[in-house]
Amino acid sequence: MSLKLRDLIRQVRACKTAAEERAVIAKESAMIRTAIREEQEHYRHRNVAKLLFMHMLGYPTHFGQLECMKLVASPHFPEKRIGYLGMMLLLSEQADVLMLATNSLKNDLNSDNRFIAGLALCAIGNLATADMSRDLAPEVDKHLSSSKPYLRKKACLAMARCLTKCSDMVEDFVDRVVGLLNDRSHGVLITVVQLMTRVLVMDGRGEDADEDNDEESPCRVAFLRLVPSLVKLLRNLLSMGYSPDHDVGGISDPFLQVQILTLLRLLGAGDVKASEEMNDVLAQVATNTETSKNAGNAILYECVQTIMAVESDDGLRVLAVNILGRFLLNRDNNIRYVALNTLARCVADGEREGEEGVDGEGNTAASALQRHRTTVVECLKDPDISIRQRALELIYHLVNSDNVAALTAELLNYLVLCPREHRPDICTRVLRVAEAHSPDDRWRVDTLITMLTIAGRECAPAVQSSTVVYVSRSSEDLRAYSTHKLLKAMRDDDGSQRGLLNVGMWCVGEYGDLLLKDYHYDPPPVESSGDEAAVASESVSFGGLEPAEVVSIVEEVMNRHTCPLEVKARALTCFAKLRERFADKPSSEATLENLSKLVRKHEGSQELELQLRSCEYGALIDAMRGVAVKRGENGKDGEEDIFGGGGGVGESGVSATVVSAAKEALARMPVVDVKLLQRKREERSGAMTQGGMDPFDDGGGGGGDDGGLADVVAAPAAAAAPVSGGGEPGLLDLDDIFGGGGAAPAPALVAKQNGSSTAAAAPAKAQSDVDLLSDIFSAPPVITPAIPAPAGGGFDIFGQPPVQPMPPVSTNDLFAPTPVAAAVAPPAPMSAAGIIDPFAAPSPAPIAQQQPQQVTNNIPAATTPAGASTAASVGGPSPSETTVQGFSYGGLTVTFTCTKPDTWNKQNSLLVAKFANTTDAPLYGLHLQVAVPRYVTMEMKPPTSTTVPVTSGRGREVTQTISVTNTQLGNKNLMLKLKASFTSKGAKVEHMTIARDFQWANFDEY
Repeated sequence: MSLKLRDLIRQVRACKTAAEERAVIAKESAMIRTAIREEQEHYRHRNVAKLLFMHMLGYPTHFGQLECMKLVASPHFPEKRIGYLGMMLLLSEQADVLMLATNSLKNDLNSDNRFIAGLALCAIGNLATADMSRDLAPEVDKHLSSSKPYLRKKACLAMARCLTKCSDMVEDFVDRVVGLLNDRSHGVLITVVQLMTRVLVMDGRGEDADEDNDEESPCRVAFLRLVPSLVKLLRNLLSMGYSPDHDVGGISDPFLQVQILTLLRLLGAGDVKASEEMNDVLAQVATNTETSKNAGNAILYECVQTIMAVESDDGLRVLAVNILGRFLLNRDNNIRYVALNTLARCVADGEREGEEGVDGEGNTAASALQRHRTTVVECLKDPDISIRQRALELIYHLVNSDNVAALTAELLNYLVLCPREHRPDICTRVLRVAEAHSPDDRWRVDTLITMLTIAGRECAPAVQSSTVVYVSRSSEDLRAYSTHKLLKAMRDDDGSQRGLLNVGMWCVGEYGDLLLKDYHYDPPPVESSGDEAAVASESVSFGGLEPAEVVSIVEEVMNRHTCPLEVKARALTCFAKLRERFADKPSSEATLENLSKLVRKHEGSQELELQLRSCEYGALIDAMRGVAVKRGENGKDGEEDIFGGGGGVGESGVSATVVSAAKEALARMPVVDVKLLQRKREERSGAMTQGGMDPFDDGGGGGGDDGGLADVVAAPAAAAAPVSGGGEPGLLDLDDIFGGGGAAPAPALVAKQNGSSTAAAAPAKAQSDVDLLSDIFSAPPVITPAIPAPAGGGFDIFGQPPVQPMPPVSTNDLFAPTPVAAAVAPPAPMSAAGIIDPFAAPSPAPIAQQQPQQVTNNIPAATTPAGASTAASVGGPSPSETTVQGFSYGGLTVTFTCTKPDTWNKQNSLLVAKFANTTDAPLYGLHLQVAVPRYVTMEMKPPTSTTVPVTSGRGREVTQTISVTNTQLGNKNLMLKLKASFTSKGAKVEHMTIARDFQWANFDEY
């Protein structure tokens, strides 16, 4: 015997642990399954009721779904009521057994008992599928015209479900819906308005899907005719006296008023005529609704949303903003949150309309909200984090050039109290505010330094970089102020504000000489206008420091145990630059010597970055002093100048060129020209749009052009990926790294008798005096010689289709391309000595003569073993090496010695770049950058030296090793995009080209 429902509830409540409860439910579930299996009809309604209780507790009850179907088909109302309740709770519209209830629902809809018909209508409104909606829509339609309001309101809700599932039936029921709007029952009116709202929502989705169709749907046209009726109905509700059946908190039927306002919002959006008809009643609702009870606040909130959505006049919008301003003074956090969220959305929509050129109302909400600015700022002090976050979003929209000082001060105050996870976003927002609305450069720099003092640990690298750029672009007076203030902030900081220390170290290193002078600033008087306070006008004074004091402060910051590694690395750079800044200062010999020791202090550091900087900066300081550092080599007595100045043993000085280059390296960095950077980004964006995407690009990066300095500094390379500078769409595009604009015209090729082709000399471009970032990201286009496409039988995706015949194969060329095989195999080729060449390709068919690219072969043909077949070249041992010409420019010649290190893996290649100096002076600061296609992987080692001595056969050779793996061997050829930079006779030289001669040497195939 199963338990009664009340007994089951008592047992569950008596359980002291979850295990006891599960045991009771499992036991009762087993008994219910037994009763279902034994078809105990007299206990069926009791079992379903207990299953409903178990379902509320979260236990599985799927085994009772068919019992619900059986109860629905019962002729008795109590069992039918339990069956419908179980069906609506235990089943979903995805349940397969739901189709079994269609016939029972149709029978119940035709029942004379209104309560049974009402149960069926409720079930349809909750569970009807598309098929059930089509089958039962005629029966539901009959109840729309029923004489009983009880059935009419339930039929409206059921019809809303049917039309949602089958939107193609909407037009068939529009007339019936319009007639119900004159019903006297408020319950029917609410359901009718809900039905119309549902139809308009579905109609709006259909219009979004069909953007080409500008005509309004018949449903919307029919509903627009009812706007006067809806306005009249809403006005009657406002003027209605006390009605005990509909009064809620002194408001007459607030539920119906909210539903009507929602429907008016959908009808008035984008329709000027309908908006004009409802303007008066909206103003009446906004002014006559009481706000002492929550029901009145709900109506006002819906009224505000309707005013902002329809084409209302400016007066109504100001009234709506004032209502939300009153909401901000409410003690209920829920109402304040809703007000802040709505205000932010309204202001954002207004700004969007202003950007799109919509007449009028772009800044109406923002202007009206300025009067409630104090209230919004007070919300930043609320204990509720959600209120503070919404107020913060709203303040960003309120900032303009008039109130930027006051609101930024509030943002900085909030930055002290906000959670750390929110600080990076706030720092970025403060940077954008200061960038867009700053009254002057001094205020901007002062604000950014204050922000770094508060949240330097959390601020993004883009914020630090932007601060550095603003300081570098300012006047000499403002640089001195910034450097003094940063040095004082660094001294007072505990070492945790990493961003402050990074910016401070940079500024002290660049403008350390300004710290030695006294600084005083008297701001001009600023008159206050309106209700805005004048910008702070306090005098600022800093006393001049001695060089030893500056060095001591920086050293103290560096030696703190909390100092990060990146700050220590920047401190070494600061020491090296201070060594140059204080070099001409009197009575600073001890300080200069101390700086030299501090720079060399980390030459043996375990941190690679510190060790590298210490060694390199020490060498720069020695070179700046004119001291030639001598070092022994291989334990021999001979010594060598590491700067390659050409001085012999016993010479104590270095050349003037080395001294000048060292001083130039430690001099002040050039000023960043942000407009030039933005113009370069725009040009690259246009080149990408016209030239198409790089086939090796990931598709990232857009042409976003907001013009913000933070965006320029943070991601100059991600803004737009241009086509490669040489016009080659096949390589990894390094124009954002190397620079380069559009493709330059290729110079004419001059043919030589030995088969090689060289480009006509192009005049070297004069050194541009642009800023540093322009040198990095916007180098001038490089003239690249045009090399004919390969003709080795494979398809070259990097070049044009071959138009010239393949060159004849030399008997001494071990790496010549293999021509297409003929129908009859030709005899093996013979060398000049009459010996069969095993590494040569079969003789090609007679073709037109062409001068091939010259390839140097280090293996003479006479050493080839006789009698070897041509097939041995595929699986046999690899040849030793081949030499490929890289480029020759500005006195620097680069050649690649190519070998296959692994005989079992032909994809791996070892390239050794050899640098030759054809000038009469050493080349300094050698830096070679290489890019490869995406199907090639590369590992590049540093060069053996960054100084290339004059090539005379007696000096050491400078080389650099590159390991490459061609994963598409046989299908695609190896290509390298090269950029070399060096200093020749005090002038910086850069050159960028593409090395494609590997395909002529057929280096990928041997």
